[in-house]
Amino acid sequence: MAELFTLAVLTLLLAVVVAIVLPWPGLTRVLAVLGGIALIIACAGALVGAEHLRLAGVSATHFALDGAGLWLSLFGAIPATLALALGSPAARLRVWYVGAIAAILGALGVMGVHGGVAFLIAWELMSLGGALMLLSERLGISDDGGHATLLMLGLLEVGAVALLAGWLTFALLGGGMAMDGFAARLVGLPGAAVIGLGLLMLIGFGAKLGLLPFYEWFAGAYASGSGASASLLSGIVLNAAWFALARALLVWLPPEEMLGIITVAVAAFSAILAVLYALQTDDWRQLLGLSSAENAAIATLMLGAALIFRSAGLGDLSMLAWIVGLLHLAGHSLSKGALLLGADGAYRARGTYRLQQSGLLRASLWTYGVGIVFAGMSLAGMPPQAGFVSEWFAFQTLFQNFQVPDLAGRLTLSLGGVGLALTAALAYATFVKIIGLGTQGAPDAHTGPVPRGHALAVGLLGVLVLALAVGMPWWLYALDPVAQHWFAQSSMQLRSGLLLVPLSAHFAFISPTLLVIVMPLLALLPIALALWSRRRHGVRRAPVWFGGSPPSPRAATTALTFSHAVQGFYSFIYRPRLDMEHEHVEREYFVRRLSFEQRIAPLFESRLFRPLTRMVWWLSDRIAVLQSGDMNLYLALIGVLLIIVLGVGVI
Repeated sequence: MAELFTLAVLTLLLAVVVAIVLPWPGLTRVLAVLGGIALIIACAGALVGAEHLRLAGVSATHFALDGAGLWLSLFGAIPATLALALGSPAARLRVWYVGAIAAILGALGVMGVHGGVAFLIAWELMSLGGALMLLSERLGISDDGGHATLLMLGLLEVGAVALLAGWLTFALLGGGMAMDGFAARLVGLPGAAVIGLGLLMLIGFGAKLGLLPFYEWFAGAYASGSGASASLLSGIVLNAAWFALARALLVWLPPEEMLGIITVAVAAFSAILAVLYALQTDDWRQLLGLSSAENAAIATLMLGAALIFRSAGLGDLSMLAWIVGLLHLAGHSLSKGALLLGADGAYRARGTYRLQQSGLLRASLWTYGVGIVFAGMSLAGMPPQAGFVSEWFAFQTLFQNFQVPDLAGRLTLSLGGVGLALTAALAYATFVKIIGLGTQGAPDAHTGPVPRGHALAVGLLGVLVLALAVGMPWWLYALDPVAQHWFAQSSMQLRSGLLLVPLSAHFAFISPTLLVIVMPLLALLPIALALWSRRRHGVRRAPVWFGGSPPSPRAATTALTFSHAVQGFYSFIYRPRLDMEHEHVEREYFVRRLSFEQRIAPLFESRLFRPLTRMVWWLSDRIAVLQSGDMNLYLALIGVLLIIVLGVGVI
């Protein structure tokens, strides 16, 4: 597998060279897809063979993907490869492919390198690759001159500064930048120092995961690009950021309960706010981008739970929480890839990413509908899909808070469960909205079929989501060496035959494998009744009743009306603003045109980001004098510096 993985990396690098040197985007696409396929096979083979994956000729002390990295790379690479095959619907393709491959290689570096400097380089490469993809596209809701992408880069650089500060602290405490030795060097570190380092890691990696307050860049950045770009950002890039945070909190740092409590609190609030804002959007990409931040927060919440259990000496529960995070991100990568590529299909069919009833399911190949429904069910937490399995496991993990001896830990896990329940309910409504408004309804004159390639890709990913859930008892075999490596625990404690259990079948159990057999059998009775009724009474067709009026496209449910009740209930968070203008003819009684605009206020942009931006501008204005070109000023500054140097020497 090492040789195949090396071939995959070299093929991706060759695709970059071809994209830069030759004006042949078709050849670039072929090389990129071949590299992605080789990467998928190499990761799957190494995962099944329980081996670490490394580049041929490179020492394992410099680069090696362990089982967790292989798992996250595999499920991130599948939608990424399909995105590379389909491409962006409106981009400078040569530039887009360079950015996409840079993001993939950067993510592999984040999960595989073992040197601090190399890690930071890979982290920046991953960020710049994502920005290059978005800047190569012209798909924004409004032409903001790349403002959303620059905001993304600015906030990611805040995270990079926090990571650099944490890395330098690691180096000072441990005497080096070799990541493999961090855990041994930091044993015995005071609790306050552990919390401080953990917070730096939480800020640094949380900037890309969309934790508070960074989730606000997701909506604008995702809406400035295509679903293909977003499928990479929500898949392999997001997985790499979570893996890095897990390694920092669970491997390098000593156990500290307070750090786990902070992580659970931040993740729970992040998930709730992200899904609240996702429910109010009317654009495929904005909704799915904020949903990615929500799901990353759920996985991070499980990291916090793992920290609390670990500090209490409950190794098996800590392993359970961490495995749940891996399962959740695997299902999320496949589901979100299906919906984001489905969004590109909707754009190609209708010319817009707006959510509105247009009959896409009726106009397109049946595989498109299967993939969209399966992926939406998973992200809504409906059985028997992968999202249902991971969220069920998450609840069962948090329900075992009674085993934690400390009151603060027990209370935190209980409140985390409450936050997860609220998030799950809002996510259910969110994906009812995207399936109901984005794909159903009657086709109109502007609706064409989704391209066949997109329909097949979406269908394939949707089936893989179901396969992940149904095959979970066997997937846990592949994760067993991973759990043994990280926690010295067996993931086989999570299954009992075809049942999935949270360590013990006496606590709770489900079986998606049996559900896919039982549910169709249960459906046979209502199907038989429907057929009997149709044969006996026939089918009567009548127009839909709408207040006594005949049905009309004007009566269709819109994105605003669907979520308006939630907006009113949570108005203290949304702070909605309604702008209405009337254009009259002579008198105000004769309205010629009515203009209506509704907006919700971001929570952190006005209270945190804008004041920081104004402060930066103020400082830049004050120090702009240094660029004035005044020779007298420069000589005076040199004189002041000389006096300071002499004073230091005298002291």
